[in-house]
Amino acid sequence: MSQKVLIVDDETNIVISLEFLIAQAGYDLRVAHNGQEAMEQVAAFEPDLILLDVMLPHINGFEVCRRVRENPAWQRIKIIMLTAKGREVEVTKGLALGADAYVTKPFSTKELLAQVRDILGDNESLTA
Repeated sequence: MSQKVLIVDDETNIVISLEFLIAQAGYDLRVAHNGQEAMEQVAAFEPDLILLDVMLPHINGFEVCRRVRENPAWQRIKIIMLTAKGREVEVTKGLALGADAYVTKPFSTKELLAQVRDILGDNESLTA
């Protein structure tokens, strides 16, 4: 059974790029375009990893991260914050809220996929 990744971003171009990257790597994926959809997808899809933007409509990514970490049933879910907000204070906040990693845009797709595999413990070398 393939591991599940939830992409949470409201920028269409980023979503298309990430969908292609994650699908090609063999992961099962879903997409949410705002924080409210993200919370609904976490409950329904139960992802292994969330690629989470910070600047989202309805509920921002920091709040989504906080809510996921507060729910004992979701403690196993890994979170990579993926955002243009790269100031030290924002990185510190994301990690303090429980993100497993913090990647700033623009990002290298090759490096991001390596980080996804590392965080998920997926040491199988799938073609990217």
